[in-house]
Amino acid sequence: MTVIVRPNPEEETSVKLSYSPTSPYVRKVMVLLHETGQIEDVTLENISTTPLAPDAALLPNNPLAKVPALVRDEGPALYDSRVICAYLDDRAGGKLYPTGSRRWDTLTLEATADGMLDAALSMVYEGRMRPEGKQMPEWVEGQWSKIERACAALNTRWISQLSGPLDMGQIAVGCALGYLDFRHDARNWRKGNDALADWARRFDSRASMQATAPPAG
Repeated sequence: MTVIVRPNPEEETSVKLSYSPTSPYVRKVMVLLHETGQIEDVTLENISTTPLAPDAALLPNNPLAKVPALVRDEGPALYDSRVICAYLDDRAGGKLYPTGSRRWDTLTLEATADGMLDAALSMVYEGRMRPEGKQMPEWVEGQWSKIERACAALNTRWISQLSGPLDMGQIAVGCALGYLDFRHDARNWRKGNDALADWARRFDSRASMQATAPPAG
């Protein structure tokens, strides 16, 4: 999809964002847009891309053929959700990336969440993209082990950070856990992670999370 953001109606500069309603990386950007008050001027058009069938319209903006990718009038397209989120947050006045020592915690939390997404998406691709005879159950379980370790760390080491003032690390974790529910619900990441499950339940009730939930089915 293409997202056009015009924070100032008098400005002619437009920003276009590749979009897929099921992409958790795109969801991070959309949650940020809601939380920073930039969502009102957004128009959406679908981009459909996979590792085996990249969308030709996306390639000029992101040679990796991944969503999201952000097209700006003032420079080359930006890609990778972390880069785009940092850019849009700066555009909104720097609301979600704190300064000082907390900034590094926020960035580490965001990286942890994105690593969970990388592993979860790899599991999906293993089942959908590889012929059945070439799939590796050991690979899938290895990816899930990464997610389990990350959830355990979030449940203990990072729960105070998650419970603090809203930042991009929280948004990233909320979207990562939402994707686990969306694609890997049967694995029950909540088991043994009571504090994290309670936090996720409360965070998921935010209007930004409700508005960006992936479509059912």
